[in-house]
Amino acid sequence: ALVAGNAKAEVEYEIHTGYTSQYIFRGVDLGDDLVEAGVDVAGEWNGVGLSAGIWGGIFDAGTANQTDEEVDFYGEASYDWGFMTSGIGYIYYWNLGRLGQDFQEVYFTIGKDWGWAESSFTYFWDVDGDNDGYSQLALSRGFELNPCLTLQVATSFGYLFEQSEFADWTSKIALDWGFTETATLSPFMALSVPMDSNWNNDQTEFYGGCMLSVGF
Repeated sequence: ALVAGNAKAEVEYEIHTGYTSQYIFRGVDLGDDLVEAGVDVAGEWNGVGLSAGIWGGIFDAGTANQTDEEVDFYGEASYDWGFMTSGIGYIYYWNLGRLGQDFQEVYFTIGKDWGWAESSFTYFWDVDGDNDGYSQLALSRGFELNPCLTLQVATSFGYLFEQSEFADWTSKIALDWGFTETATLSPFMALSVPMDSNWNNDQTEFYGGCMLSVGF
């Protein structure tokens, strides 16, 4: 369906799995020992980029012998204007455990590759309630160390429009090791710092993990 009417288009798939010592979502600590897996598909139709995927995770809920499960479904349509890219997407968060309530988001994003770094700005609108107009400004860059190793550096700032204040600052460093033509192993470390005293109980979180992805 992604390539109907466009013989030159290709569909790409990726499966990924990994472990993270803490489940940090937009600066909020949701639990420990996150084990995750997901599948993504991406293609193009008449110049419009289309992507979709499913992600699932299980993590320690913070109480004895209790875990939480979450499954997310998402999709996006984007367009490259030459001087920038723009997109609109949808996310459904299916919370199966202690978190309880499911919710949905529609988001709008723009991005640009400056050469020295890639930037993006995304606004997330909570369809079911109020998430304080969470938006995110992100910067990232990859440094190729050799044909198999790339150092990835990224940082982002979360902002709450309704409250007119920053929510969190998160930075991440990862080493992508392409040990085959299609498989990449990525150990990483990250730091999440709340920028408002009411956000995540004003706790700075340092965490790490490793991801494995295979594309085909």
